[in-house]
Amino acid sequence: MAQYFEVHPETPQQRLINQAVQILADGGVIAYPTDSSYALGCRLGDKAALDRIREIRRLDNSHNFTMACKDLKDIGTYAKMENYAYRLLKSHTPGPYTFILRATSEVPRRLQHPKRKTIGIRVPDHPASRALLNTLGEPLMSVTLQMPGDDMPLNDPEAIQERIGKLIDAVVAGGPTGGGVSTVIDLTGEAAEVIREGVGDTRVFQGA
Repeated sequence: MAQYFEVHPETPQQRLINQAVQILADGGVIAYPTDSSYALGCRLGDKAALDRIREIRRLDNSHNFTMACKDLKDIGTYAKMENYAYRLLKSHTPGPYTFILRATSEVPRRLQHPKRKTIGIRVPDHPASRALLNTLGEPLMSVTLQMPGDDMPLNDPEAIQERIGKLIDAVVAGGPTGGGVSTVIDLTGEAAEVIREGVGDTRVFQGA
């Protein structure tokens, strides 16, 4: 059964964050809160852990994972940005947005879109996820925790523990989340394009 770390939703205890990060470093899969919903995460490029997440979510190899980064500087290591894209990212991170950007060579090839060579990147605005990313010191490969057959992502950590606690290694329980999906914005073209409307307000990207 997964370890259950009940952290304060606004000031997560560093001791518990450290334990969750050690599980990630050891190749584990965790459930953790973001500002949209809970997500499943593992270390960047950990193929065995990625395969476990695919199995839990029943995802095929064409499903793209999101790279959760701690800040704009982190994004710059893994993605190429036009000037307008940089300005939008600077204004809207952290937040409930996933941005599609062109991947740099730092991103493992199997994590990129096979044809477009892009990657989805977000900077979550939840104290627990930010603490995880700051402590880990590298991005998390992440996917929304929405189980097969469900209409919405899971947002209750106790329900997550009960439902998939035997399939993952830890639940970072930072209280309930909004339970929605992130808004997806494509920044690979000459202007921003809204791909999916979710928790984040899309009006700011119209005509950007």
